Amino acid sequence: MALRRYSLRKCLERFAPYGHRATWDHLCRRHGFGHEDRDLDPARLVAALDEVEEARAVWLAYERRFAERRRREKRLGLRSPGPVDDWHRRTWGGNGVARCADPAVHPRLPLAEALRRLIAALEAGPGGRCPVCAGARFVWRWDGGDEARGPVCAGCGVLVPAPVLSAEALAAARPGAGRADARAGALAAVG
Repeated sequence: MALRRYSLRKCLERFAPYGHRATWDHLCRRHGFGHEDRDLDPARLVAALDEVEEARAVWLAYERRFAERRRREKRLGLRSPGPVDDWHRRTWGGNGVARCADPAVHPRLPLAEALRRLIAALEAGPGGRCPVCAGARFVWRWDGGDEARGPVCAGCGVLVPAPVLSAEALAAARPGAGRADARAGALAAVG
């Protein structure tokens, strides 16, 4: 069992939608085993693997559609990738597709459902809510690198791809947005 558990962890090095640590925490919580549990119930481990495989199938289907769309665009002379394409390039392979800024805070949904919602939002265009949990409050995260920079949903902890959020939602999430709103309210009260 310990070797099977280890093998599941190794799978997450290739495909971990929330990031490696957050996806492992998600699987542990959803399937009722501990992070360091070496003597697992085999049925729980298989259920966790099934969840990862279903999510990977959803992601691979999206990647096939993405590749077909890009081929059509290139044939038409559209060589410059758009914002969604740039986001896709950084998440190639499905690692960190719905990255969670905090490994202990992630959606409670099955991985496949979270990916379906995110993909639907990418294909639909910008909106004002989190595509995974429909939350409307975001905080800006920046850890000094490019990988984990952007609006994080305060509800489910997902680092939301900028192309799925409207300009207003992005502006509200940026650092200093709350202070600017407070200043505008104070000026309106004085004026």
